[in-house]
Amino acid sequence: MLTQQKKQRIINKFKTHEKDTGSAEVQIAILTEEIKELTKHLRSHKHDYSSRRGLLKKLGERRRLLRYLESDNPKSFEKIVNELNIKISRKIRVEEPEELLEELSAAKSKEKNNKST
Repeated sequence: MLTQQKKQRIINKFKTHEKDTGSAEVQIAILTEEIKELTKHLRSHKHDYSSRRGLLKKLGERRRLLRYLESDNPKSFEKIVNELNIKISRKIRVEEPEELLEELSAAKSKEKNNKST
């Protein structure tokens, strides 16, 4: 459990505006600190399954927030991932519909060229 002082320090470091307490950046930073504390706890209490479940829930919530932040504000996503040293297993690239159509048409034309030769 984070102390109030620790939580306030995190909020002050990652806030995006003066009265910010709940932006995605702040939530990700708080979750990261809670994850670190739970991980440390579980190293010494291997059979604490309720804490393990709580850790998994926090990891899922942070993953969802990171996915949202990546699609909404990529610069902020990169900044927070680098500052918090978060490992990203796979990036979810949000592609524009035009890009997808171009890729499909290029693949179809390549297919036609292969058939004709």
